[in-house]
Amino acid sequence: MLARIKILTINQFTLTIAIFYVCIFNVPFFHIVQKGVEKQAEVDPFFIASIPLFLTFVLSFIFSLFSVKYLLKPIFISMTLLSSSVFFAALQYGVVFDTGMIENTLQTNQAEAFTYINFSSVFNFVLTGLIPAFLILKVKIAYKPAMKEAIHKLGFMLLMLIGVGVIGFFYYQSYVAFGRNNDELKRFIVPTYVIASIAKYTNQHYFQTPLDYKQQGLDAVNIHTNTTGKPNLMVLVVGETARAKNYEYYGYDKPTNSHTKKHGVTAFNNMTSCGTATAVSVPCMFSNMKRENYDARRAQAQDGVLDVLDHADIQQIWLDNDSGCKGVCDRIANITIKQDSSPELCDGHSCYDQVLLDQLDKELTKIEHRDTLIVLHIMGSHGPTYYLRYPQEHKRFVPDCPRSDIQNCSDEALMNTYDNTILYTDYIISRVIDKLKAESEKFNTGMIYMSDHGESLGEKGLYLHGSPYVVAPDEQIKIPMLTWFSPSFVTENRLDQVCLGEKAKKGGFSHDNLFDSLLGIMNVKTSVYDKKLDLFNSCRLKAS
Repeated sequence: MLARIKILTINQFTLTIAIFYVCIFNVPFFHIVQKGVEKQAEVDPFFIASIPLFLTFVLSFIFSLFSVKYLLKPIFISMTLLSSSVFFAALQYGVVFDTGMIENTLQTNQAEAFTYINFSSVFNFVLTGLIPAFLILKVKIAYKPAMKEAIHKLGFMLLMLIGVGVIGFFYYQSYVAFGRNNDELKRFIVPTYVIASIAKYTNQHYFQTPLDYKQQGLDAVNIHTNTTGKPNLMVLVVGETARAKNYEYYGYDKPTNSHTKKHGVTAFNNMTSCGTATAVSVPCMFSNMKRENYDARRAQAQDGVLDVLDHADIQQIWLDNDSGCKGVCDRIANITIKQDSSPELCDGHSCYDQVLLDQLDKELTKIEHRDTLIVLHIMGSHGPTYYLRYPQEHKRFVPDCPRSDIQNCSDEALMNTYDNTILYTDYIISRVIDKLKAESEKFNTGMIYMSDHGESLGEKGLYLHGSPYVVAPDEQIKIPMLTWFSPSFVTENRLDQVCLGEKAKKGGFSHDNLFDSLLGIMNVKTSVYDKKLDLFNSCRLKAS
């Protein structure tokens, strides 16, 4: 077959590649176009028909810039392999590769990456990536002398611009209006959007001058009066991929919170995340920047709330069973669970969150008798292999979806699997509370649980998470937050539980509140503390 492949000129090759990208890799883009068309009362069919032609002209022009002898094949082979993966993620899960997703992807460890490998993803990569890349490698290109080639290329590019201009002449207003009403369209154009995102990420992280590190809260002091003789011990559980929609506490019709109900936890309504991916949400929630002005570079170059607590001499340790703390725990004691640390709870790729309970037991025997914060970063509901997040004895909702190509499961099975992860997380939280109750003779104990972001499970054709925040659905940004405090903690820290319950019911809070709420509940006085953002401040009784 390869022997019969026609010898192509550079312009013929460029046009062929552009048509291939339009017809294959931009199928998710045309799905968005279809949705946009369905929202309009009247549609000009000739305008819609012009879109694939317009995209072909644009891509052909752009590709011509890179169709250079000696660079042509390496560039287009690499770009095709990249586009194949982006296409599959967009088609199957609705994932958009903006700078946030690029950062999240680069911070994904080997075990996480392994969960995305399945028959569907491999088949797609072979069919739309490896085979086209092989054909690009083998195709013969008829190169002309340099000057003649340049003239032909300029003529081809001019022809493509004329095509764009003609379409623009007749449908400029239609394109502007349609693009404005469907802003997400540009995010699904392959390969331009992902390459632009990679370039932006690379520039931000490798070519911009590093920011000077800024310490904050150096004036922080612990003002806990310790009238009972017992220090405060707080456990903060950072959840992974848990969405509020599937929590019984928020009206869900399945018993996904049956373990913690006996403890009388307080559930905060209408909580929202800072981002839609761990790499964004975790640094953001521990910083004192708000979502609207959050800057990842600045967050990496300044103290977060854990650093301020450390300045106040609060004892801390971060225990991680997920993908790392994204830099927020780098300056305090931290332990990442090894993926082969327990034969019963780990499979070499990941561990059930119960492994954190064992590590918590060890840490509780070693901590000093002073105010302490322990952070547990759990695996929670990390997808797409939800079925690997809970042991078989915790598989309550059946049938489930024991596979990673979740788009091929029934809605019922997929939802059951995800609900099992929520229930298992609820079990972990319940066990944490049990352990804190057992420490009540030595400490005033409390627990806060907050997820990093939510998850899409097929709603609106979206799966997983990581959608750009401006278009992210509620499933990805509405998160659960739970609190529990022992009677001695309530008394020692003058908490009004009735007030807190009313405040939680009213809700309307976000990750923006975590920084100041942790400082407040740990009794830290500092100039960087804002009592207006402290969830607990208005529900603390005045000292008698």
